[in-house]
Amino acid sequence: MSDHKEVLFGLYDDEEIMMDAIRVANKEHLEIEDVFTPFPVHGLDHLLHLSESRLHIAGFVYGAMGTLTAFLFMSWVFTRDWPIIFGGKPYWSVPAFIPITFELTVLFASIGMVVSYYTVNGLAPGVENPYLHDRITDDKFCIAFKTNGASSQDVGKMKDFLSRTGASLIDSKII
Repeated sequence: MSDHKEVLFGLYDDEEIMMDAIRVANKEHLEIEDVFTPFPVHGLDHLLHLSESRLHIAGFVYGAMGTLTAFLFMSWVFTRDWPIIFGGKPYWSVPAFIPITFELTVLFASIGMVVSYYTVNGLAPGVENPYLHDRITDDKFCIAFKTNGASSQDVGKMKDFLSRTGASLIDSKII
């Protein structure tokens, strides 16, 4: 089995035309492989039946790790490793730990979420992602269908769909 996939895609000039085309594809039960847009389009995730991102859960876990790291490290330093009473405060002064704990919570959450986002989306350094057309991220909107193993009748149905719904360019590419 080959790692490459054949993709049939259509480029649209306007996001509203593309959104209408996706509605038609949903009614005709066509399986859209992916949609590419040069900017976020409100309501697109709902039309494509995409679930909500779980990145906020990862952010919470990373933030909790930062909180625990800061709090436990400062507890160890100020009570076991270097117990000094300064300013009349006790060894284990929780209110004095709050600023550093907050900062490490934010640091761990932000760095962890950025690394997770780039890893999940295949945007790590050195990764070469194929692209369908030069203008997709410039000023065009794209609906792509996977055509590996599809019959010529199904491919013809997809091409007909793209031309009926206002695609300004219809092309295929192996990526």
